[in-house]
Amino acid sequence: MTLTADSALVADLHPSPNIDERRRGMKPTLLILHYTGLPTVERSIEVLADPRGKVSCHYVVALDGRITQMVAEDKRGWHAGVSIWRGETDINSASIGIEIQNAGHDAGNPAFPTVQMMAVRDLCLDIIRRNTIAPEGILAHSDVAPARKKDPGERFDWPWLAKAGVGHWLAPEMLGGPGPCLAVGDQGEAVRDMQRLLAAYGYGIEQSGTFDVASELVVIAFQRHFRPARVDGRYDASTAATLERLIAALPAAKPIV
Repeated sequence: MTLTADSALVADLHPSPNIDERRRGMKPTLLILHYTGLPTVERSIEVLADPRGKVSCHYVVALDGRITQMVAEDKRGWHAGVSIWRGETDINSASIGIEIQNAGHDAGNPAFPTVQMMAVRDLCLDIIRRNTIAPEGILAHSDVAPARKKDPGERFDWPWLAKAGVGHWLAPEMLGGPGPCLAVGDQGEAVRDMQRLLAAYGYGIEQSGTFDVASELVVIAFQRHFRPARVDGRYDASTAATLERLIAALPAAKPIV
């Protein structure tokens, strides 16, 4: 299997067989950031190249910042799984996936080393320059699959990346402000408004007016990315104000494809 580096930042090539063609007419307009959830980068690359596992990604970033490319950017990697963003359910066709070596929540949710974050920043900027990816299209795996995924998690430094020009970010509202707090079991127009706002930002959420477990998982995903100081699934004043400000800062809506 032939693979040529798309980026001059790539140190190693390790082709994965777990690829196919993007859906006809689709180009990557999303950049999905993951953590591997495995103990070593060697094991992560092994899994991502195993045809039995049916998973892959475009790039892997090791703890020391070394970058391995596994899938060409013009191909469809199998990294997002069952996912949705702004109504699009074929996220693999719409995105490029970066796996960041980190053992994950099951291993105590370790921090991401500075040298690794610098490599992620540089790779993201390089991908953005060569593809039509807007800041708001740079997402966590948990954003597009909130019912299944936590990665890259609340310890991932989204604000640092945003200062470097990677991603959509505003400083979250302070905790403890006045206002209603919605939680699982609540019903009514306030819940429907919450669901409408989360959907307006891009999350896949039913606008039922009932704060169910699925809604709670979406709120948790939003908090992991945009209000990580407290990830509890409760739609408090801080979460609501942060979401409203992010929506106000979005450019005019554009289709994914």
